Amino acid sequence: MNYAGIITDDIANGTGIRTSLFVSGCRNNCPGCFNKEQQNFSYGELFTEKIEDEIISSISDYHAGITLLGGDPLEPENAEGLMSLVKKFRERFNNTKTIWIYTGYTYEDVLDLDSQDKRKELLLMCDTLVDGRYIDELHDITLKFKGSSNQRIINIHTGEVIG
Repeated sequence: MNYAGIITDDIANGTGIRTSLFVSGCRNNCPGCFNKEQQNFSYGELFTEKIEDEIISSISDYHAGITLLGGDPLEPENAEGLMSLVKKFRERFNNTKTIWIYTGYTYEDVLDLDSQDKRKELLLMCDTLVDGRYIDELHDITLKFKGSSNQRIINIHTGEVIG
């Protein structure tokens, strides 16, 4: 798995101050995507255990957690590559910090996957999901934490749409 970038003090991609990891690779090819170059699975740098450890180390007392986006973290290749990071994060911070994840897939589509599918497993280890493809015609700059009005912010533990 490759990653396109890391922002260690991000306030745009989830509540509070977060470390955001932008993975490479997305098959949705949404017209108007703001991360077009990150759709290429080969874009960026190789995601390694050293990078995982740097992300974990970047989390301080004032951080609310991490955000996984891209690209699309729920592409099969990326979900597999992110499992170790998410497990390390949970071991280190238990439930004191949160994980947000963005995907072009819908919550329902991911929940319908086989229970052994890494995409479903990864999703269920996170706290908040921003789901749905970006639709340029529904773009709205007043929306918080999402780009188009069809996208939803979902509490993964309860299934409640919170935004």
